Amino acid sequence: MNALRNQNSVAAELFLNQAYKLDPKSIDVLRLLGIYEVQRKDYDKALTLFKKAFKNAPKNALLASNIGNVYLEQKHFLRALEFYEKAISLDVNYAEAYSNKGNVLQELNRYPEAIVSYDQAIQLDPMDAKTYVNKGNALLESGQLTDAIQAYDDAIQLQPDHYLAYWHKSLALLLSGNLEDGFSLYESRWGNGDEFKFSGVRRGFTEKLWLGEESLQGKTILIYCEQGLGDALQFARYVELVAQLGAKVILEAPKSLNEVFSNLSGVSQIINRGNNLPEFDFYCPIISLPFAFKTNLNSIPSKSAYFKADMNKVEDWVKKLGPKTKPRIGIAWSSTSNFKNDAKRSLSLSEFLVALPDKGYEYVCLQKEIKDCDKETLASHGDIRFFGDDLQSFGDTAALIECVDLVISTCTSIPHLSASLGKETWILLSFIPDWRWLLNREDSPWYPSVKLFRQDKLNNWDGVLTRVRASLEKGIS
Repeated sequence: MNALRNQNSVAAELFLNQAYKLDPKSIDVLRLLGIYEVQRKDYDKALTLFKKAFKNAPKNALLASNIGNVYLEQKHFLRALEFYEKAISLDVNYAEAYSNKGNVLQELNRYPEAIVSYDQAIQLDPMDAKTYVNKGNALLESGQLTDAIQAYDDAIQLQPDHYLAYWHKSLALLLSGNLEDGFSLYESRWGNGDEFKFSGVRRGFTEKLWLGEESLQGKTILIYCEQGLGDALQFARYVELVAQLGAKVILEAPKSLNEVFSNLSGVSQIINRGNNLPEFDFYCPIISLPFAFKTNLNSIPSKSAYFKADMNKVEDWVKKLGPKTKPRIGIAWSSTSNFKNDAKRSLSLSEFLVALPDKGYEYVCLQKEIKDCDKETLASHGDIRFFGDDLQSFGDTAALIECVDLVISTCTSIPHLSASLGKETWILLSFIPDWRWLLNREDSPWYPSVKLFRQDKLNNWDGVLTRVRASLEKGIS
């Protein structure tokens, strides 16, 4: 079927190219050729075609919206907004243009305006489930969880198989603290065909997926890490619970986590991701384990520590660091992740330094990699010790963490490692953080050693940095 569709697509494009040669000013031909270029992700060529068509038809709202879509893909958000508004001015009843305008306003973190734009789109086209989902996202980022959940429910009512609506609703429920319903809906993350592209990896195993129903007594189960390193570190705590059900546990993980996971209670065998797997009876993605165990806020398996650093490596770091003359603080302010919302949770080093008193502490960078924009700042601050390539794995980082008195970090994988080692950890969070940190609390039910410092205003780190600095100036135990 796909091959036939591709053949038809090629034939259609050949026909359009012939039509273009005959009439290079044809609005419809130019627009359709532009759409083909968008599908190829050749946005510059698509923009040229759309703009040529729009020059010939300056009152065509659809073309203005097409141009806005390309600018949105290129992350030229203000230019995209300009063309969506132009499309609306040309056709005040153009629902999709209002919806697209809402999308770009979200990218600009202008959530109240985005919500207004989505409402205008819904008024014109109340049957578009996608707009309700996008509105829900804007409401969520504004901190309006109840209204966000209602928007997702509206989308589901219109389109019961809209997996993206279920998934976003799951995040809102988890953030609100409703873990049981949230983790249940989180299983929708795999989507349905091409409709929903998720960052995790669903595996095509013929063995049975285990979600807590079948007995594991005497069985072998594969647990695999499906998403980011922080997720793997956080949910590894469930492996011991699986083993207590009588299972032999094979844990497949990224190579960088192999050493940290090697002393995890309950693991029978660790396989580096990409290596051949032994036989097993069941499998379970690691982030499905909270659902399998019907986790709620009161039943989170929370230990002071469930990982241990290699003491030989700890001794090596003690020698490398030298005598300690003042309290040591491990720091991490950003990641090099491709995560879509990384900018929301990361800081530049120059911003982060505001939180660190000039005197009284020795600072140790826990990041292996530094963004280009931070390298000059780091080089000019000799009081921050940076080890870079000496951190070959998370095992090395774990050993270094054992040599500091406190870890201060934004929401990266570092605080997950630090807190799972039982180290006192302060985490700097955005106004609406990742769901696992919940809302309106300074502690975490997942990690007893964590203290949370939250933004009290959207995109405003000033209050967070001031509070961290004030806490440090009082001294640490």
